[in-house]
Amino acid sequence: MFPLRLKTAAALVLLGLLTLLAGIGQRTIWAPSETFTATVPADAAAAPLTVIDQKLRTLHGGTVKINIQGDGNFMLASGRPDDVSAWVGKTAHNTITGVSEDEKSLQVDHADGEATAPNPAGSDLWVSNENASGELEYTWTPPADGDWSLLLASDGTKPAPATVSMTFPNDTSTPWAVPLIVLGSLLIVGGIVLALLSARRKDGEGGGDTGFARRARARKAKSLGQAPSSSSSSSSKVTMVAAGVAAAVLAGSGTGAQAASPSPQPSGSASSPAKEAAGPPVLLDAQFRRILEQVSSAADAGDAAKDAAKLADRVAGPELEIRTQNYKIRSQVGSYESRMPVRSTKLLTTVVTSGRDWPRSVLAVTQGEGNVVPQILTLVQKSPRENYKLMETTPLQPGTTFPNISRGGTETLAASDKSGLLYSGEEAMSGLADRLTSADSPFKDKLTEGQSSPYIADTLSYQAEVVKAGENGNFSFTHKAVPESTVVFRTSDGGALVLGRINFGFEGTPKAAGDKLGIGDDAAALAGGKETTTGMVLNFAESMAVYVPPAGSPDPMKLVAATRGLVGASFK
Repeated sequence: MFPLRLKTAAALVLLGLLTLLAGIGQRTIWAPSETFTATVPADAAAAPLTVIDQKLRTLHGGTVKINIQGDGNFMLASGRPDDVSAWVGKTAHNTITGVSEDEKSLQVDHADGEATAPNPAGSDLWVSNENASGELEYTWTPPADGDWSLLLASDGTKPAPATVSMTFPNDTSTPWAVPLIVLGSLLIVGGIVLALLSARRKDGEGGGDTGFARRARARKAKSLGQAPSSSSSSSSKVTMVAAGVAAAVLAGSGTGAQAASPSPQPSGSASSPAKEAAGPPVLLDAQFRRILEQVSSAADAGDAAKDAAKLADRVAGPELEIRTQNYKIRSQVGSYESRMPVRSTKLLTTVVTSGRDWPRSVLAVTQGEGNVVPQILTLVQKSPRENYKLMETTPLQPGTTFPNISRGGTETLAASDKSGLLYSGEEAMSGLADRLTSADSPFKDKLTEGQSSPYIADTLSYQAEVVKAGENGNFSFTHKAVPESTVVFRTSDGGALVLGRINFGFEGTPKAAGDKLGIGDDAAALAGGKETTTGMVLNFAESMAVYVPPAGSPDPMKLVAATRGLVGASFK
């Protein structure tokens, strides 16, 4: 009987050792690699653009590293998936969508289309733009919350680099390692305990230690206050020691109690329904600041040289027209006041649309060097492949408070959309135009301005004085809103900030034959003369901003910002 128990104990210890080694091996010599690398197949079709799908960044969790090799210069840009898709448009392109089952190749989908595209480098859609020559090592980290795709290209005319490999975190979990280590340890403990019990039994039989003698010793030990000796206490000690050894083995193999249970995952913070509906802002702060710096640099260059050609990349619409004529006048009239400078520094606030369609409008309020009052800068991106351009600069009226608008992205409305508003954008600008034209306008009490900044009152006063003083001429004034230039941003209180252009016309006709009308030096620089006997026309572009209360409010609209610039002068 004794040899059989010893053999069984030895077998348990041996089996336990093998099981324990198998578990430790899964954590060491047989452990899977921490990463794996997949590469674009060599037979993938050539295309001027390659899109790396946003889902690859989170395919296996952790950080993804990308290696790109190509001939000459190339760029890798990061942008929102819909922005990347909009920029690619109808151009032929490849899209890296996933990884093959053997994790050795990247899956590539090819879309036919136009053979070339403009150079995507420098687009305002990109949050980051990595330029490289020959090879690029890139660690893919998101610039902000949400989804982000990558766009790879040479210059839009040549094929994008074809040698692309991506290194992903690998699944290094070994679910059987801990159970095998625990089971092996238990088998070893069981074998040791069985061997000790067998040895104790043999000693008792060989020494004539009968049951009667053992009971006698127990009674004697009890009378002396000692605990009786037994094989069970010895085996308990052995078990405790063996358990300690097993725990040490588990700890040494890098598997503890923590390894057996999954580590807690961070809980995502749910966005409010309103923000989810609105979507993320179309520009991050870093993007906006970069764009503002480029706009400011272009405006500075044009202003310094009095050269409108230097504005073309970053200025358009009314602002380009006003500054172009301002340069022309200043080149002939040294005392003529220059346009207020465009500054990117001392950025007071930004307003960014959350709408994903084009055109996209954003605002910045700055007050840098040369800005006597804060100035609203209206920038518009007309299409995905165009950059934002400065459309209007509108200084705040002194004493006026800029409306509160969410910095996290806000809704933009069509000029004709009156949803939740007292007036639509078109109605607000048309009402302001009528208010500027007639002192008895029906909007007289519906649109007000601050007492310290009476733009409307000053305009009406100027027009009345010209008419009154016109001995030799008849004069008329018109103000007409330009709906296509109107942009509307929803304010935090449910109202709206409406910005746009109003065309201000000033016409004069001699009262009698031979009467002459004179114009100032500024208008003469554009008209080509200072007097006329046939009549004259002056045109101004007014850049305006009006606050519109929400529907049902008893409050009137308020003029927030206003300025004008001479854009034309001619004789009839």
